[in-house]
Amino acid sequence: MRHRKAGRKFKRSPSHRRMLLRNLATALLEHGRIETTLAKAKELQPYAEKLITLAKDGWNLNDFRRVLAVVTKKDVAFSLFKEVGPRFKDRSGGYTRIFKLAKVRQGDAAPMAVITLLGENEQIKAPTKPTVVTTSAGS
Repeated sequence: MRHRKAGRKFKRSPSHRRMLLRNLATALLEHGRIETTLAKAKELQPYAEKLITLAKDGWNLNDFRRVLAVVTKKDVAFSLFKEVGPRFKDRSGGYTRIFKLAKVRQGDAAPMAVITLLGENEQIKAPTKPTVVTTSAGS
């Protein structure tokens, strides 16, 4: 039983799973938006947001080396510190958004999703509670 075991395995070895997340994070930071399965997008979201949090405080050699240990392309690491990090300087988290797609992958019917970085001034609105309309019973 897998009670209280966090994370998805994707039927891969730990090194293969780590490389998968590294490649997905690099592609997301390079292109700003990628289409993948819903499970991979959900697993990628905290992984990529931790990299952005390292980069948003500005240039720091130790943080750059920590990002470079994960990101597979050096120019993506530079753009993370020069463009993406400062864009989220005033934001305390939630740098990405996942959209579920209506289609499924044809080979295995896996649910698909698009994970994107938020725009310059884009805000995620908190879900609002539905208002209950009460009617007067004595009219």
